[in-house]
Amino acid sequence: MSITQTFYNNLATQYDKLFHDWKAATQEQAELLDEIFRNNGFDRTAHILDCACGIGTQAIGIAALGYNVTASDLSDGALMEAEKRAKENNVKICFKQADFCALSDAFTEKYDIVIAMDNALPHMLSGSDLENAIKSIANQIKGNGIFVASIRDYDSLLMEKPPYSPPYIHTTDKGQRVSFQTWVWKDDNYKLTQYIIDDEETLQVSKFECEYRATRRAELTELLLAYGCSNVEWKLPEETGFYQPIVVARKG
Repeated sequence: MSITQTFYNNLATQYDKLFHDWKAATQEQAELLDEIFRNNGFDRTAHILDCACGIGTQAIGIAALGYNVTASDLSDGALMEAEKRAKENNVKICFKQADFCALSDAFTEKYDIVIAMDNALPHMLSGSDLENAIKSIANQIKGNGIFVASIRDYDSLLMEKPPYSPPYIHTTDKGQRVSFQTWVWKDDNYKLTQYIIDDEETLQVSKFECEYRATRRAELTELLLAYGCSNVEWKLPEETGFYQPIVVARKG
């Protein structure tokens, strides 16, 4: 089992603690994605593949808007949590376990839209791994379809290589939750430790470890153009209100 699978398997049941209100976040992110889809010529009849769905943060929200959604992830623990949450939210989603570096092994259908949100692509720890992922993802997009993804603003982070992320502090009616990450850098790669301090009813401290490779926007743009995308556009947080830069790439 890879470090990425282990990370998300262990984090799955606590992932929602990274949000002040996870359900509200699914709705807000769905509205943002819906606007991007509509601005690129799609309505809610579009068939969407969320190829890094995690616990369903985006998939559940856009399915609730009426989109036809298929969702996949490498982590079986995250998928179990996503399936449970989809049922709780009364949405129909087809879930499959799949590696987004080998999507054709799991899917024969090609999709109008493929998404990979929340910094999924930087789990590729080398340039060749990232290339394999983009090749696989682009292969599942219909002609004139789009790919939508978000990554951290590594163009800025690589200038300083900070040792930690600012903490998120969420006050609830039971107390508070604090989450933050520490980063240990080696060239463009870094080992991440995610801490979640839950001080609502009884104090609970959890930590989860993973590894990332800081991916520059120019590198991702170049790969998307090399594997069949004719136009690549970046939308920064000051434009969208989303916490990470978003790329929108048109196939063919």
